[in-house]
Amino acid sequence: MGTKSNKVSQDNILERIFKLTANQTNIRQEVVAGATIFMAMSYILFLNPTVLGAAGMDKGAVFVATALATIVGCVATAFLSNYPIAIAPSLGSNAFFAYTVVQGMKIPWQTALAGIFVAALLFLLVTLFKIREKIIDNIPADLKSAIAAGIGLFVAFVGLQNGGLVRASSSTLLTITDFHDPTVWLTVFGLIFTLILICLKVPGNMLLGMVGTSIVGIITGLIKMPQAVVAPIPSLKPTFGQALFHLQDVFNPQMIIVILIFFLVAFFDTTGTVVGLAEQSGLIKRGGKVPPRLSKALLSDSLSMISSSVFGSSPTAAYVESSTGIAVGGRTGLTSLTVAGLFGVSLFFSPLLAVVTSQVTAPIMIIVGAYMITAVGNIDWSKFESSFPAFAVMVGMPLFYDIAYGFAFGVISYVLIMVAQKKGEQVSLIMYIAAIIFLILLVAMNQAHY
Repeated sequence: MGTKSNKVSQDNILERIFKLTANQTNIRQEVVAGATIFMAMSYILFLNPTVLGAAGMDKGAVFVATALATIVGCVATAFLSNYPIAIAPSLGSNAFFAYTVVQGMKIPWQTALAGIFVAALLFLLVTLFKIREKIIDNIPADLKSAIAAGIGLFVAFVGLQNGGLVRASSSTLLTITDFHDPTVWLTVFGLIFTLILICLKVPGNMLLGMVGTSIVGIITGLIKMPQAVVAPIPSLKPTFGQALFHLQDVFNPQMIIVILIFFLVAFFDTTGTVVGLAEQSGLIKRGGKVPPRLSKALLSDSLSMISSSVFGSSPTAAYVESSTGIAVGGRTGLTSLTVAGLFGVSLFFSPLLAVVTSQVTAPIMIIVGAYMITAVGNIDWSKFESSFPAFAVMVGMPLFYDIAYGFAFGVISYVLIMVAQKKGEQVSLIMYIAAIIFLILLVAMNQAHY
């Protein structure tokens, strides 16, 4: 009797905090969604140390820093905004950090971390003053739908690439894969198996699809059995606090450019991702204003980025893989809290995560891309000022391999077309400012790479 009473009490607490009934969800659905997101994005725990290791950073410390920054971001998102969106160190930013800033510009990784800390503080200021929210509020409805669809294409493209279904070609840039590679067939199996589960309406179909694919991979020898179940947590000492110890090194022209790029990329990458995911989950209604708590979701990202620099990792961002959890019914912060909990557990059971290979997650990303592309139905294709910017966003995100770039070309083309059609007075001041900032971003990134 006491056990049943405790369970009911716990359920009531979760209901009050996350408003499960109002969001048409339940505890089981949210936990499954969180586990699905975790499975889809857990690769960052192993990929981030590899990338930042190229910058001379301790891989064990980066592993822990990656998990802790993710936990901070997801917990903040859960309780501040009640959104089903996971936040973790992003792939684009970590590559820029390691290969451009540290290796290319010869900036010590400690100083680069200090640059991230300063950029994160700027990020926090514009969030507290709700500048980000105002920008989102002034994005045309058609552009918001295009962002959701563009992220879908981006996610699907990443899935096709990670699963080995497409490969580079000297004549056509991309072409179909070589089916002599057995790992490709593991991706194909996972895709077919998961599609069947979805068609049969099996609960938790995407999570089960990944579990089944991992098992088949182990049986066939394509995925190695983990050598251990539990491993000691690596020390965070090599990277912890280095950003604070080297703040005095950021006050020079070279670092100002680096800080500007970190700030702009994080600002628009996360903004674009949050808008797309919010629309996918129904948190942004067609043609409506942005929900007030969206600013709290953006605040969560700012806090996570600050913690990431202090722990010793690259900038964080809202993860497009959150779409996998939203697709299976995640609607509240309980989904994000589940992700945080699993990342915490992963610190102790890191060897088990090695079975979640890119071939395991690729089918899920492809299927989620198909779900998200349905947002194109909301776009008014009869108006050029709607259709071309939407087209620019949707094409730009996967082909430029960057959400920020796709978002940038969509905003810039929208402003240009509206002015050319003598409808400039219908464009908000914020959209004009955003277009200018995007131009600065494009020029700054071009200078950094070349």
